[in-house]
Amino acid sequence: MSSSHLTLLYFCYKIEIRFSIMYHGFSLTVVLQVTVVVLLQLWTATSLHSAGWLKLLAIAYFFGSFLNHNLFLAIHELSHNLAFSTPVYNRWLGIFANLPIGVPMSVTFQKYHLEHHRFQGVDGIDLDIPSQTEARVVTNAVTKSIWVILQLFFYALRPLFLKPKPPGYWEFINLFIQIALDVAMVWFWGWKSLAYLILSTFVGGGMHPMAGHFISEHYVFNPNQETYSYYGPLNLMTWSVGYHNEHHDFPRIPGSKLYKVKEIAPEYYESLESYKSWSQVIYMYIMDRTVGPFSRMKRKPATTKKAN
Repeated sequence: MSSSHLTLLYFCYKIEIRFSIMYHGFSLTVVLQVTVVVLLQLWTATSLHSAGWLKLLAIAYFFGSFLNHNLFLAIHELSHNLAFSTPVYNRWLGIFANLPIGVPMSVTFQKYHLEHHRFQGVDGIDLDIPSQTEARVVTNAVTKSIWVILQLFFYALRPLFLKPKPPGYWEFINLFIQIALDVAMVWFWGWKSLAYLILSTFVGGGMHPMAGHFISEHYVFNPNQETYSYYGPLNLMTWSVGYHNEHHDFPRIPGSKLYKVKEIAPEYYESLESYKSWSQVIYMYIMDRTVGPFSRMKRKPATTKKAN
């Protein structure tokens, strides 16, 4: 075994030992954080039932977007079963976190996101990778700006066109509960309350500082590096999703503990390129002519050779 393999094994050993007593099967902190953000966002929506559209849009961009994106990343955390040791409890909490987002996505997100981890970069399986059509059309600053604004739609529609999967039992539960919440919002408080929730989701996933992580994580600005971490202040609001190299190395470690991975083994992360501003990443992506939806490392699916 080479010295590099021994070093890597020692690194993994250090991480596993340090975190062996970290996970106790239930995180009250996650439950409380999700509950507070859900209730705050729903209360805000009901309070804006008679607001003007300009005020509604402004509050959605400068306030509600941060809450809904926080919940989207809470769903990401829960897709790895990091609040409860029993997966079904994480699924229920994910459906609850989904409520202010306005459209059902938590169960479907988990189904595709776990494939992103298992088959990162594999063409046709990892649907985090843009389609060939996106790569052909989005080629300049104008089209890239439109793509950034609409990137949530691309994330949502890409699986339907490239690798559709039949919905399962839990997706119907997610759908029915979400529709019930949306109908209740309209019935009791009117369309503007629901519009605020959906606007918060849409603008928070587009030309918005927090949405910079969609680009920063795996879009290649350095041809020698596939995944990039972000070590800026917005990690406090995003379940530390910025620690993305650390997350892909150890997806079973909660976001709140990922900074410790870097502290334990800085020699593995400090030499890698990283970011301190997601807004800067968006700007770089739009203005750099050499970067676009095609700027991803892709792999061919593994094939199993038949024995002779």
